[in-house]
Amino acid sequence: MTISCDVAVLGGGTGGYVAAIRAAQLGKKVVIIEQDKLGGTCLHRGCIPSKALLRSAELFAQMKDSASYGIQAEGISLVFPKVQERKQGIVDQLHKGVQYLMSKNKIQVVQGKGRVTGPSIFSPKSGAVAVELSDGEMETILPTHLIIATGSRPRTLPGLTPDGMYILSSDEALQMEELPASILIVGGGVIGVEWASLLNDFGVQVTIVEAAKQLLPTEDEEVASELQKQLQRRGVSVLTGVSVLTDTFDVQDKLVHISAKRGEELIDLQADKLLLSIGRQANVENIGLENTDIALENGFIRVNESMQTTEPHIYAIGDCIGGLQLAHVASHEGLVAVNHLAEESAHGYNAHHVPRCVYTRPEVASVGITEKEARQQGREIKVGKVPFSAIGKALILGERDGFVKILSDANTNDIVGVHMIGAHVTELISGAALAQLLDATPWEIGQAVFAHPSLSEIIGEAALAVDGHAIGI
Repeated sequence: MTISCDVAVLGGGTGGYVAAIRAAQLGKKVVIIEQDKLGGTCLHRGCIPSKALLRSAELFAQMKDSASYGIQAEGISLVFPKVQERKQGIVDQLHKGVQYLMSKNKIQVVQGKGRVTGPSIFSPKSGAVAVELSDGEMETILPTHLIIATGSRPRTLPGLTPDGMYILSSDEALQMEELPASILIVGGGVIGVEWASLLNDFGVQVTIVEAAKQLLPTEDEEVASELQKQLQRRGVSVLTGVSVLTDTFDVQDKLVHISAKRGEELIDLQADKLLLSIGRQANVENIGLENTDIALENGFIRVNESMQTTEPHIYAIGDCIGGLQLAHVASHEGLVAVNHLAEESAHGYNAHHVPRCVYTRPEVASVGITEKEARQQGREIKVGKVPFSAIGKALILGERDGFVKILSDANTNDIVGVHMIGAHVTELISGAALAQLLDATPWEIGQAVFAHPSLSEIIGEAALAVDGHAIGI
């Protein structure tokens, strides 16, 4: 069977289905090809299930600390199967929502594995997609424009291939039926520290090994240092500047053993399980790119600012193009691609305006460049920094740890970066991102009226602090 359409989307994850909906809104006939479930990694193996687990972990930790709020609670216990049941219920509900959106927008979903084919008499441009259906039958999609949104998967290391028993990626970790007594997390980036935080709150003995000099290597040094301090205070062992020696991995007496190295120092490590969390790699194999002139760069599909590949009628978005591998980035890139192919008004974006969030306890959020990056660029900067301990709502919540730090260019006064660590900062960062998008200055933010008592007051205080005018410190 052959289906002709205006836009075909290869991959039904967050970026893919958002692109499909936008194209349908513009009157395009749209087909999505998805080999698994609509919603992709974010909904089924990433953002949503992991944050559901983190919420349960946070609540468990708060309940154990209830006496500090004047509430005496006894007999609190964790029922992990119920935690997993709640997580899956949330995923299932959202999955049904995505399916409804496809129906509402009259988007045809083709379930199967898609592969881009070369030019043919029916499709003079490469970009047609041959789809192998679950029953073995083939279907051909002939689009005017194709959007590749095939996402990514967890990276592995030679000798450390996830087996679901002793070596886990985040995919296998999300499906654990019971918690281990101890775990070694290789990689202290976003995914690694989130797992460290939630497993620690669930009572697991956690060790993080990170090859870089700090946790969250791409984030502000002060923020990373504060997060490490808070995790260590809770009992997490953090080893930075340490690389595991993969060829030493072994399993003895149902424990994983591996050696690591810091300079010339050898460190022997053991735990019940090892979680490999060293980033993600693009899903670009076996999707037919060899039948096109699409170029790859460092394992990712190369695109221009409009998300076009080197074949102008083929676009690519999301994790498969690299950059910031975030669900909200993929969604935005989908909008950029569709608006461009539909010849709508420009809808580009600047990566420096994209908020970055880490859902640990305490949370981390940022937008723009770090202080170190600003100085490396030769900028003269001013810094305003305010601790949450100076904010009444933070004390009310019992969440006094952390701070907000605002960086501005001393010559233009424009904000160049905002960095936060503390309770609910992932809810605060979008306001800072909007300010940066609008080229706001600290003075302008400081003139805004912030509700009291609220956590958001800290943004106004930090903005005033840039020029030494903070009121509360």
